Amino acid sequence: MEKSRIGKEWGKEFMTQHAILRFEKHKGNPARPLEAHHERQKEQYASNPDIDTSRSKYNFHIVKPEGRYYHFIQSRIEQAGCRTRKDSTRFVDTLITASPEFFKGKSPKEIQAFFQRAADFLIDRVGRENIVSAVVHIDEKTPHLHLTFVPLTKDNRLCAKEIIGNRANLTKWQDDFHAYMVEKYPDLERGESASKTGRKHIPTRLFKQAVSLSKQARAIEATLDSISPLNAGKKKEEALVMLKKWFPQMENFSGQLKKYKVTINDLLEENQKLEARARASESGKMKDRMERAKLESELQNIQRLVDRIPPDVLTEVKRQQRYTKER
Repeated sequence: MEKSRIGKEWGKEFMTQHAILRFEKHKGNPARPLEAHHERQKEQYASNPDIDTSRSKYNFHIVKPEGRYYHFIQSRIEQAGCRTRKDSTRFVDTLITASPEFFKGKSPKEIQAFFQRAADFLIDRVGRENIVSAVVHIDEKTPHLHLTFVPLTKDNRLCAKEIIGNRANLTKWQDDFHAYMVEKYPDLERGESASKTGRKHIPTRLFKQAVSLSKQARAIEATLDSISPLNAGKKKEEALVMLKKWFPQMENFSGQLKKYKVTINDLLEENQKLEARARASESGKMKDRMERAKLESELQNIQRLVDRIPPDVLTEVKRQQRYTKER
């Protein structure tokens, strides 16, 4: 009886459907990498194994970019007569999606209608003239919209702080977005805000990178485990070849974590705290707990490999990296 009740509750939690709205502010001019990702301008996406390029033809724009992201952003700022500092937020990348369960069984037309409504909400708030691009990705596991905009106020000031606001204003954004979407999609629920969960938002791409790096780490560890006095030279060379590919990706991943002021150990610590909170809370989401447990495993794989790379192999990898950069 107890087992049956728990199973039903688990199923109910797992099927919860949330509307999701997230902002990521960008300072300086890092528009090119974002444009390459959003507009699918790369041939391969090693950092994001979820992208199925055979399905990229189904991606569609709600607002097509008028040329290169950087040129549009710079043009809008200049038209508004704004001065910028090194730390000015020049553009904002918005992610809009819903729980994977929400999209199950929906036709392409229904999916397009959902994202059109979501885009309309944002366009009304930030101004159509400030939209760099609004593109829907169908070629990943869960359909999602990337809407990029220049944060110009109605009186032509570049001020992301005023448009997006502080934590309280972000909560209002989430409330307003949910209220707008639920008029048409009554099954959608509002997710817990970061201010309530205490969790900083880490972009999805970093979780995907962690999974990809972890898979490579396991293969490298297997090679390191097989090193013996008889085959040391050959196996170390194999490990070196694999590490030459893995290490730059790892450094990029670590750099991204620093940008969000976290480290692998910080994430592991946060995981443990959140897991304890989820166990203590009746409203703890089973799916979130499962995802955190999986991420913890991936991060531990990465950290374990970093800790056990033989010093001479690590020195050689770094030496070859320096040589490649200097060429």
